[in-house]
Amino acid sequence: MVQKERLINEFNKLISFDSESFKELDISLYLLNKLKELGLDVEIDDAGHILNDNPKATGNIYGYLKGNIPGKGIILSAHMDTVSPGINKKAIIDGNLVSSYGDAVLGADDVTGIVSILEALTVIKDNNLPHPDIEVVFFVAEEPYCRGSSVFDFKKLKGKYAYVFDLSGKVGSAAISAPSIISLKITINGISAHAGFEPEKGVSAIVLMSNAISKLKLGRIDENTTINIGTIHGGLGKNIVPNKVVAEGEIRGLYNDKIKELIENIEVIIKEETNKYGVSYELDFEEKIAAYEIRKDSYVIKRFRDTLKSLGYGEATLVSTFGGSDNNSFNKHGIEGIVVANAMNDVHTTHEYFEIDEFIKSAKIALSLMTKEE
Repeated sequence: MVQKERLINEFNKLISFDSESFKELDISLYLLNKLKELGLDVEIDDAGHILNDNPKATGNIYGYLKGNIPGKGIILSAHMDTVSPGINKKAIIDGNLVSSYGDAVLGADDVTGIVSILEALTVIKDNNLPHPDIEVVFFVAEEPYCRGSSVFDFKKLKGKYAYVFDLSGKVGSAAISAPSIISLKITINGISAHAGFEPEKGVSAIVLMSNAISKLKLGRIDENTTINIGTIHGGLGKNIVPNKVVAEGEIRGLYNDKIKELIENIEVIIKEETNKYGVSYELDFEEKIAAYEIRKDSYVIKRFRDTLKSLGYGEATLVSTFGGSDNNSFNKHGIEGIVVANAMNDVHTTHEYFEIDEFIKSAKIALSLMTKEE
């Protein structure tokens, strides 16, 4: 019942909208009407305007389709935004392969997820298929640390189980754990002086920062934790001893105790370096995304496993991911969710691609999840 031509046509339609983060207005209006046509009760919040004043900013879309059979209702989700460069997205179709054309991303992240959900809803409507309660959430601004879902009102959701179509790799895979992402900002305040006439009177903030960073263990700390310093900037001029430097990065970790230990260690090192010269520092940490880990015997995983088996797709591949997604927000608000693969590869690059047969499988999985009887 899933139709290849309809999938490809819908995909091409959706990538024709320029929808970089906080510029999703056009695609949101289209999806709002599409869900209404498919029989869902639909509303849109004002998330985009809360977070950003761009005139193309818009809100998260929520849709509800009342069930006609008993059973546990489910939530299906994907996000509307793309990373940059996401203007003038176009696809090249070569047999089974669909890839990006030009200097923009393809937009399979996350349009293949959106279309998988839309196709399943279309099949249900056209064939009057039985189904339990279905809820759909299309989020804005997922790419910049899941900003859209961070302001969504999760209390309006009726279901307790979510499937987020937003994972790269082979269809049949699902992420069952993901880390907290903590943004890190280190500021060291040195003392400026003329670098030629009286450098002795200065304290180089860059030297202190370099010494401190050299003592940090960066990269993969263990199998569940990473630290990265991504940017360093500061100084006033080539002939001035730098009085201030700022380093920014992030910590990703599955377990809060380990994250707390790393934060404390960073502060000890920074304090030691600055105390040597009696200068000040500031450390700022902010949790952008909260970690989750789903038990392998949970209902949300069992339903996914059963769906794959019923379709003849074999065993589910359950993985951990070091990327954040809107599923972190679902789990933070007490909704058990996993992230399922939806036929996208090399995401966040202009080499992004997917295989059509994988795309069809993604839509069939969405349909089976929606129509599964208890």
